[in-house]
Amino acid sequence: MSMLTEKLNNARSSLFGCPYVRNNTIRHSCVPWRKVSAAVQRTRADVRARVSEATTPNLGTGDVYVIEPKPLEEGVEKHIISIFVADEPGLINRVAGVFARRGANIESLAVGLTIDKALFTVVIAGKAATVANLIKQLSKLVKVRYVEDITATDRIERELLMLKLRVQPGPTRAEVLQLAQIFRARIVDVGDNTLSLSVTGDPGKLTALLKVMAKFGVVELARTGRICLRRGEALLERGTNLPESPPSSPLPNIQPKTAVTGESAGSGSEPGGEERTADVYMVDGSASGVWDVDNVLEATYASQGQVPTDYKAYTLNIEVQDKPGVLNQVTQVFARRGYNVQSLVVGPSEREGMSRIVMVVPGKVTSPDGSSGISPLLKQLSKLVFVEAITDLTDVPFVNRELLLVKVRCTASQRGELRDLATIFRGSIVDVSAASVTIEVLGKEDKMKAFTGLLEPYGILEIARTGRLAMARDSGVNSEFLERMSMGRVM
Repeated sequence: MSMLTEKLNNARSSLFGCPYVRNNTIRHSCVPWRKVSAAVQRTRADVRARVSEATTPNLGTGDVYVIEPKPLEEGVEKHIISIFVADEPGLINRVAGVFARRGANIESLAVGLTIDKALFTVVIAGKAATVANLIKQLSKLVKVRYVEDITATDRIERELLMLKLRVQPGPTRAEVLQLAQIFRARIVDVGDNTLSLSVTGDPGKLTALLKVMAKFGVVELARTGRICLRRGEALLERGTNLPESPPSSPLPNIQPKTAVTGESAGSGSEPGGEERTADVYMVDGSASGVWDVDNVLEATYASQGQVPTDYKAYTLNIEVQDKPGVLNQVTQVFARRGYNVQSLVVGPSEREGMSRIVMVVPGKVTSPDGSSGISPLLKQLSKLVFVEAITDLTDVPFVNRELLLVKVRCTASQRGELRDLATIFRGSIVDVSAASVTIEVLGKEDKMKAFTGLLEPYGILEIARTGRLAMARDSGVNSEFLERMSMGRVM
């Protein structure tokens, strides 16, 4: 009998080693079932809440999207390609098509366009052989003057970032303003519960700013691609440098070459009068024409009086999936209908795997049915598979900014004058050499035009600019709309 009792005690002790049996035994013997059941339910509810917070975005308070940088694959490097071309309708689609046909995903794209010239700055990730093949194919396009991989050059890089944060009035807003001052960011709009700011700098500075501001809640993010100019006296175009002995007095106003119209650009005729048989690729390297333009980009899309009265510029904000070839699909919709894109900005969005395209496209004021003149185009864009959202900012208050890098010829005695001009326009000098100065300016198109007009007597060597970056104003205040409103007078 004693042996049987000992075996039963050993069996009970081994059963108590099992968590399931131990919990159930304790539940029945020590703790009332209702109390244990309530505790288990509270634990399960807490777990569900934590899982929900980790997986579901909190749209009511502003989601914070954290995009962690990922290392590139072995042999893959980032390359910065500079493309200088003569502008014509559909040219952006041709350039984007070269990347799309070869499966190259454009990380960022900045295009500075004028009436007859354009400068593309493209950032892609790929192997050296793939990038070399892309450059070779791009150089075959008719209107391309030169293509160069400037990754290994000593250069100045700048980007423009516009950020909308969900910030309530109070100590949190004061903290955001202090951080903005540290990063030299400018507040461009103040809403009831949001703050919008713009900042320029290299990719490292912008990444640090995003990391600091992410805790407040990113509502919207718009970012341009990089724009680059070589440091010192070297210009982007190979073999072009400043004269050895720069003049001691300001140079006369530079007279640009005659602008080439769309008809002459598309005719494809040789200087000798012979017709060209190729409309996309160059026949030989001896041809000249619209690509023989000065390596200077003006700061305006079109001068006053050159845009017909029944046309206006439309500003579109398009959010797309980050897939190779999506830019080609979007620009192809414009190219097939004869639209000439005046400004194009491509950069990452606030959501991982998404990109934001900001475009300025001229179109008719109204369509025959009385709707917006660009509404048929928007319907075609919405049918694209990778297009997530399209916003027409033309008729709503929105803030827009552009970034300009301009290299000016100057002597040592003229640096003080250029420094004063840059200070007046709230610009900054980012590079100085013996015979040139590079200035960075942020603002609207009219400001760029006024600034470059004052710099022309010194001699503008190069201009690199981003397109127009736009974001809706939560405050609803816009000077253009105030001009159309009736306001009280002071008698």
